Amino acid sequence: MVAANLARNMVGQAVSIFVFEPRGHLGAGLAYDTADPAHRVNVPAARMSLIPEAPDDFVHWLSRKGEPADDPDALAADGHLYPRRSVFGRYVGDFIAPYLESRHVHHCRERVVTVERTGSQWRIRTDGGTEVIADIAVVATTHPAPCAPGSVARALAGHPRFIADSTVPGALSVIGDNDRVLVIGNGLTAADVIASLRRRGHAGAITALSRRGLRSRGHATPAQEPSGDFTSDPSRTALSLLKRVRLAIGEAGEGGLSWHAVFDALRTQGGCIWRALPIAERRRLVRHLRPYWDAHRFRVAPQIDAVITQGLERGDIRVLGGSLMAIAQVGPTITAQVRQRHTGTREDLAFDACIVTTGPAHKGILASQPWLADLAISGHLHADAVGLGLACDDRSQAMDRRGEGDDTLFIAGPLARGTFGELMGLPQVNDHAIFVAEEVAQRLARLSRFRASAKSA
Repeated sequence: MVAANLARNMVGQAVSIFVFEPRGHLGAGLAYDTADPAHRVNVPAARMSLIPEAPDDFVHWLSRKGEPADDPDALAADGHLYPRRSVFGRYVGDFIAPYLESRHVHHCRERVVTVERTGSQWRIRTDGGTEVIADIAVVATTHPAPCAPGSVARALAGHPRFIADSTVPGALSVIGDNDRVLVIGNGLTAADVIASLRRRGHAGAITALSRRGLRSRGHATPAQEPSGDFTSDPSRTALSLLKRVRLAIGEAGEGGLSWHAVFDALRTQGGCIWRALPIAERRRLVRHLRPYWDAHRFRVAPQIDAVITQGLERGDIRVLGGSLMAIAQVGPTITAQVRQRHTGTREDLAFDACIVTTGPAHKGILASQPWLADLAISGHLHADAVGLGLACDDRSQAMDRRGEGDDTLFIAGPLARGTFGELMGLPQVNDHAIFVAEEVAQRLARLSRFRASAKSA
C-alpha cells in the first residue's frame, strides 16, 4: 500500500519504486496469502476499503468480481459479508496492479539479503543477485514469524505433532481427526486454528491455554456506532485511562450499547490516546492491559465465533486460564501441568498434539532477518522503547542510535506501533501507509529540487 500510494502521488515523475517480496503476487502478505477456506476477514467487508474517501470500494470490487463465489457462508447472520481472506488479498493485488503494469512499481520476487548505507543512499541486494541503489528505503516487513516459548520448543523438539508455526502451509495436516490438541495462546491465530481444524473434520478435544483465559470476542449484533471521547483532555496514565474506559462502558450500557461501541471509539482515537501517554505509561499499559485490549479489540468473524461457541457449549473445546508449569513427551503423548489462574490448582493434562498460537514475535524483529540485524548493528535501526517494533519519529522516519530521525529510512505498518499506537487493524494500517507514502513523496520532492539546484549551479 505504501508503494501503490507513492505511485499515485508521483504520477508523471521519474521515480522508480521497487517492492521486494518473494511471493508470486503483491497484496496478500502473510495474513491474506492463505488458501484455507476457514480463514475469513475479521471485520465486515463494508469496513475494508483501501480508499478512505470511498468506503464502499471493497464492496463494489466484490460485486464486480462476482464475489464471494462458491462461499454461501460468507454472509453472516448479522447481514454483513465476511469473505475469505484470500479474496481480500486479491483486492489489494488489483489495487496495485495498474502501477505494476505501467512499470511505476517493480515487483522483485526475491528475498532481501543486505541493506547497506552507501553515501546518502542505500544499496539493497537480494538472494537472486539483484542490486538496487535507492534514495529512500521503507521497512514494511510487518509481522515476523511466530516464536514458540523456549521451554516448550525444547521439551517438544522432534515430536511429530508439535506445530511451532501454524502459518506454515499444510502445518495442520499432521493432526489426526481425534487427536487431543493443546493450543498455546488464545487470540486470533488460535481462533483460526480451531476453525481450520473443525473444518478439516477434526473432532477431538481442544484445550486453548492462555495466562488469563481470555479469548477473542465476536462482533456486536446489531452493529453500533463508536461511543466515547478519549481525546479531549486525554489520559496521562494507564490507570486513569482504564478508569475512563470503564466509566464509558457503563455510560454506553445505560444508553443501550455494549462495550463494542466503546472499544471501537478507542480504536479510532488510538493514535491520540497513545501519544498523550509518557513512555513509562505506555510500557505499563502494554504490560498490564494489552491482553484485555487484544481480546476485545481484535474480534473474530461470526462464522469463526460460532464454531468456538458451539464447541464450548458441547464441551469439546475448553478455554483454560493459567500458567504452563511443565510440559514433556512421554512416548507419543504430550503431558502438561497447568496451574490455574484463579484457584492456583495444578492440573495434569495429556495431549496428542500441541500448536503454538502466541502470535508474531515482534520483540525479536531485529533478529528475524539478517539485513535487519545488520542495520541494527550499524546503528540505523533499534527496537522501540515499548517493545512493540522499531523506533521511529512522528514522521515515521527510523531513529538511529542517537535518537535522530533518518529522512531516507522509513518504518511502515505495525512495526511503528511504539510511536503511533493502534496500528494493527486494516483502517489504521492503511491510513499509516498513505501517511508514509506522502512523507516519502515530500522527501523525494525536496531531493529533486536539491539536485536541480546543484545541477544548475
